[in-house]
Amino acid sequence: MSNGEEIRLTARMKPIPTLMRALPSVDLETGLPAGAAIERSDVCVVPAGGVIGEAVVALVLADAFMEKFGQDSMAEIEANYAAWREGLRRPFAHPGGTPGADR
Repeated sequence: MSNGEEIRLTARMKPIPTLMRALPSVDLETGLPAGAAIERSDVCVVPAGGVIGEAVVALVLADAFMEKFGQDSMAEIEANYAAWREGLRRPFAHPGGTPGADR
């Protein structure tokens, strides 16, 4: 739930896995069984993690928006959103259009 302010998240990622035991593999040149090399090919996953995290947050927010305003058509979504926004303005409207007229 948000009141319209910016949404901040804290995320965590697991460390990059590294196998210290070579897995069974095959030498592509000879076709004979061989052990795979032990290496870390991606030493920093933070940039990729940020992109993935942003995409997941966007999907969750879009899902919540669709649940609130409908999912059948753009026309229905736009009408429901417009009605919701109008409903937000109504409680603050003054009777007769003049502030303080009800006092």
